Amino acid sequence: MSMKKRDKITYNVVVIGLMAAVCFATTFFFNIKIPTPAGATMLKIGNIFCLMAGMLFGGWRGGLAAGIGSFIFDLTDPMFVATSPFTLVFFFIMAFVCGAVSHMGGRCGKSVVFNAVGATLGAAAYFVLNIGRSVVELVLAGSNVGAAIVSCSTRMVTSGINAVIAIIAATAIAPVIRLALSKLGVFEKMGIK
Repeated sequence: MSMKKRDKITYNVVVIGLMAAVCFATTFFFNIKIPTPAGATMLKIGNIFCLMAGMLFGGWRGGLAAGIGSFIFDLTDPMFVATSPFTLVFFFIMAFVCGAVSHMGGRCGKSVVFNAVGATLGAAAYFVLNIGRSVVELVLAGSNVGAAIVSCSTRMVTSGINAVIAIIAATAIAPVIRLALSKLGVFEKMGIK
């Protein structure tokens, strides 16, 4: 393996790890937990950085960072440890969708419109997966569908608030971060144009 290819792989692994750490830390330190009949939920800012990982670094890299960082958070909290495998997959999908749209057609996260659409679709995918899992779990436990949906209403509200804040903030902040990382040559070293 050539030195240049090895350096590119190293940069990618380091950036994914750093973004996973940012997703973990912002969720760990900046949240408000809310118990509900459908399980605990929380208001948090971590979703901003999960979406931003996709916008800046693309679907696969952003998805890995968001999934791993959120998964590790769940493993550190007894309220969420049981759902950690779902978290890994759902947050991966959220950032992957965001990144895939943001980088569509060679845009590489440089279009505010594509970033906003990507963030909206990624957040919507997470919302549907997360609420859907909660409803299915309650139905499997014996609730009827209507009661299960009502039991998930608080979770729906908090997930909706998290989504709106994350979409707006990530779309606004990503261009500034992109500019700084571009000046440092990070994208070039990772193989992102």
